[in-house]
Amino acid sequence: MNISQEQWWSQLQEDENAVILDVRTEDEYNRGMIPGAKNIDIYKGQGFIYEVEELDKTKNYYVYCQAGMRSAKACDVMGQLGFDTTYNLIGGMSEWDGPVELPE
Repeated sequence: MNISQEQWWSQLQEDENAVILDVRTEDEYNRGMIPGAKNIDIYKGQGFIYEVEELDKTKNYYVYCQAGMRSAKACDVMGQLGFDTTYNLIGGMSEWDGPVELPE
């Protein structure tokens, strides 16, 4: 489901079953990410699918990329793999004005 930044962030704050998933490249991720995000690069192709398959399908996934296109694709793929709840951040990091941190 594609949702606005405001809805994505406010819903995330109240969701005790949430996982934040960053599907950008490692280089993009290393330049700044939404706090708490797990990085799985969608450009890894089959590698992306293998890593996503390891995730808990009962969680709610808040997915983002740089502009919202890769994360929309990731949400589609995750839906096909049996994930019930994925939220795509419209506009991605390019329009994000919430908190950002560098990965450790």
